[in-house]
Amino acid sequence: MKLFSQFFSKSIVVFFFTTMLFSCTSDTQKVRDFLVDKNLPVGIARDANHVYKDSGKITSRLITPLMLDFSNRSEHPYSEFPNGIKIVNFRKSDIDSVTITGQYAISYSKTSISEIKGHVIVINHTDKSRLETEQLFWDEKTKYFISEKAFTLMKEKDTIFGIGFESKDDLTQHLSKKTTGKLETIEN
Repeated sequence: MKLFSQFFSKSIVVFFFTTMLFSCTSDTQKVRDFLVDKNLPVGIARDANHVYKDSGKITSRLITPLMLDFSNRSEHPYSEFPNGIKIVNFRKSDIDSVTITGQYAISYSKTSISEIKGHVIVINHTDKSRLETEQLFWDEKTKYFISEKAFTLMKEKDTIFGIGFESKDDLTQHLSKKTTGKLETIEN
């Protein structure tokens, strides 16, 4: 009787294992839907160093310790960088022209709008200007920055403090709101 009991127990385990094996499906859409329902990313990248190229020339580099890919969202697919981000844009030469860093970022792929938060620093290495703020929105299509938070913009001879800032993504042609600071003026 003991032998029959062991055989019966093993048969049940094999039956359930076989049922589970054949009930699995390779339908990726069902897996993606499951991940959406559970608010889980479809992909995770650790210590990512992604290089963007245009016509074989490196245009920018994205460096992050952790990237969560939520491209499985039908309405608003996005990528999240919860442990910080560094973006280096290259213009005209192979030296970095503009570097953007922040402690958190989220980028929406349909709109090409990114939000960078937490000690955001933008450095234009060409004209040696530097922007510091706590939150920055970046429109990648129009190459434009917007912030409604307090900021500090340092140029070679000027330092501007204010609340509210807009500029091209290389910190040129900026519009500052509610400003104070030390500015150098040129008299004619």
